[in-house]
Amino acid sequence: MRILVEVVGIFGVLLGVALAIFEGQYRLRPGNCLEINNGKWEVYLNPDRVVIEGQWLVHNPTDRFDLFLADVSVEPKLLSRGSLQGIEIKTDLYSHHPDQPRRYDQYWDAYIVKARKSTEIRLKITIGGFSLDQLETCWIALHSVVYGPGGRTPRTDHVMIPLQFPHQEPCWRTVGAVQVLPIRTHLLSAIDDPGAVVEKYAMPHAQPGDIVTIGETPVAIMQSRWRYPGDVRPGWLAKRLCYYFLPTSSLATACGLQVLVDEVGAWRVGFAFVVGALAKIFLRRPGVFYELAGEQARLIDDVTGTLPPYDQFIVLGPHQPQVVVDQIKARTGLETAIVDVNDLGGVKIVARTEGADDKILEQALKKNPAGNANEQTPIVLIRP
Repeated sequence: MRILVEVVGIFGVLLGVALAIFEGQYRLRPGNCLEINNGKWEVYLNPDRVVIEGQWLVHNPTDRFDLFLADVSVEPKLLSRGSLQGIEIKTDLYSHHPDQPRRYDQYWDAYIVKARKSTEIRLKITIGGFSLDQLETCWIALHSVVYGPGGRTPRTDHVMIPLQFPHQEPCWRTVGAVQVLPIRTHLLSAIDDPGAVVEKYAMPHAQPGDIVTIGETPVAIMQSRWRYPGDVRPGWLAKRLCYYFLPTSSLATACGLQVLVDEVGAWRVGFAFVVGALAKIFLRRPGVFYELAGEQARLIDDVTGTLPPYDQFIVLGPHQPQVVVDQIKARTGLETAIVDVNDLGGVKIVARTEGADDKILEQALKKNPAGNANEQTPIVLIRP
């Protein structure tokens, strides 16, 4: 009997180890990890029509799994300063596969993207009608289904195409001992580069010794660090902890908090919450949660926290902001800072180059010259 118990015990241990290894292997599997990224986009503005042409680059990063791309469709939405009555929009969505010809009937053949292989989705949008000069943005939603080892996974990718490119005369303001110039840009999106944007809009007005600042949210938007709430799946932790944040916090919704969990991990968020709650109750010390949860906890903007159409999205803080400011300085020669400023006089310097003085930045930005509404002036040029 004793031998039987020992055999059963050994068998149970071996079975448990085997199941743990099996589960561990499963968790390491890539699943349906098809990559869909923005390619090159072009806009052609004419008095009688607007043409948008672009592409998405599709890549299968796995070493041995085939992934299927199916049910591809596109949904464009126009944002305008005026009415959209009388405006017509036509879409031409088609494949550009390396091994088969395109179709011309708007039907998408389910396509196998082999391991380590790529393909393209191409789109042409033609907009005609009246008052086309009132159009501001075309929000394009690409719907698709990825089919593979992970089952059937619907997904939606978004791209914002600006249709207005402002030109402004400089209007400097004096703030204490410095001058500031808020600079209006087109609606920034993931197809933009921070260095190129600063070079295009700030350099014509800049001179040696100036400091250029750019908001942390626009930088994050250009890095594609924004998520549609419909694609966020709140977990057990986010659904419960979100009730303990102030209603004005971007973490007071399950989706907003889940984005932080996805970014830094559930264990870190849970630990930060417990320690932060204890510190607030027994030490009368608020803010410990944000210190422990990391920089992103303070920088996430929930829906309505950004200008349209990003008011429909959750926007994270920028990735590697110090690298971004160093790259902008290398490209333009201007001292650079990424900042988070509000209308209450709060100035948070997320990252800066060595020559961008903290005191000058705080003095120049305290009254928030860029604004927090729909001014669309993410860049501020400071002249000490």
